[in-house]
Amino acid sequence: MNIPANLKYTKDHEWVSIEGDIATVGITDFAQKELGDIVYVEVETLDQTLEKDEVFGTVEAVKTVSDLFLPLAGEIIAFNDALESTPESVNSDPYGAGWMIKLKISNMEEVESLLSSESYNELIGA
Repeated sequence: MNIPANLKYTKDHEWVSIEGDIATVGITDFAQKELGDIVYVEVETLDQTLEKDEVFGTVEAVKTVSDLFLPLAGEIIAFNDALESTPESVNSDPYGAGWMIKLKISNMEEVESLLSSESYNELIGA
């Protein structure tokens, strides 16, 4: 299981990469394996400001649809448009080409509530 140490994680299986006040968000390797073959990623919240833990989109796999939860409060400033034509990137490269959104963080203190790679490994029993 690939759980990069340089990222932060949520209990809902999102990963977060933070550079300044911008966070890049996607789903973890564990989550994409649990979902199976991903066929569609929908984010209709671009340019909206949402609170932490609000639903910012959905990911559809062959066998299920799952909500995506915002790991930090802020404005969604970018969506990975490449996922419209290649949603399978979430399966093949969840921490790279499979990123989903970029977020302008509105409360940097919330970063402290995210899980480290060690804590996330414990959560998923890895």
